[in-house]
Amino acid sequence: MKISDILKQNEVTLSFEVFPPKTDALFESVEKAAGEIAALKPHFMSVTYGAAGNTAANTAELAERLQTQHGVAVLAHMTCVAASREDVRGMLQDYKRRGIENIMALRGDIPKDGRRSEDYLYAVDLIRDIREFGGDAFCVGGACYPEGHVECERQSEDIAHLKEKVETGCSFLTTQMFFDNNVLYNFLYRIREAGITVPVLPGIMPITNARQVARSVALSGATIPQRFRTMVDRFGDDPRRMQQAGIIYAAEQIVDLIANGVNHIHVYSMNKPEIAAGILESFSAILGR
Repeated sequence: MKISDILKQNEVTLSFEVFPPKTDALFESVEKAAGEIAALKPHFMSVTYGAAGNTAANTAELAERLQTQHGVAVLAHMTCVAASREDVRGMLQDYKRRGIENIMALRGDIPKDGRRSEDYLYAVDLIRDIREFGGDAFCVGGACYPEGHVECERQSEDIAHLKEKVETGCSFLTTQMFFDNNVLYNFLYRIREAGITVPVLPGIMPITNARQVARSVALSGATIPQRFRTMVDRFGDDPRRMQQAGIIYAAEQIVDLIANGVNHIHVYSMNKPEIAAGILESFSAILGR
């Protein structure tokens, strides 16, 4: 089922993101964790893809198994920062053969060695080729950044690039993590004013250990509210309490989003079924479960 059709339903939706193993030896354990998350019956699950394409085979395999063995709609990621047009064409053929019809089109992080694709500079170039090579066979999603992309000097510049992605064929957007809902509300106002009307899924990251904080900020550039810092200071040295506090914080974010009319929620599960289950349990009644 295409994600665009799921998002047309007039109901609250919940989706989880998982990542594939970096090596084949770890595939069984990752598949087990992903299967336990699938058993929670999310509306769909996304499977990430290494920036350099180094998990491409495992991304495709895990996505296919989630769909065929667990009956969950899947969104398979694809990055282009280190890909050629031939690589992309081959992955699209593989996804089509496996029955995968939803793709999250991303540029990906620039490799440490600095080598980049000669065919792709930005995600919009990948979106254009997915449309050219795949036609209407694929529903394409894209990323957005509520606090602006770290490589853009001004948010207005970032929003202009975002509008180009939508006009090229992006059917929905998923945000980078954020920890203050007002950041998202301000962002939604600005992009709607700019004429971007596709569904936007807020990406929620439950922070369940103190070490995640610095890494999350480095990756996303997200602002850390004082309320969040206080939580980490209070519970960060106790793993069990920090995990529970992080789940509660994320769940409160989600409840506030839904109360304010943001109906489609995407959770970065970090392949941890207990976190996904904790999030779901916190507002299962709102989902009618």
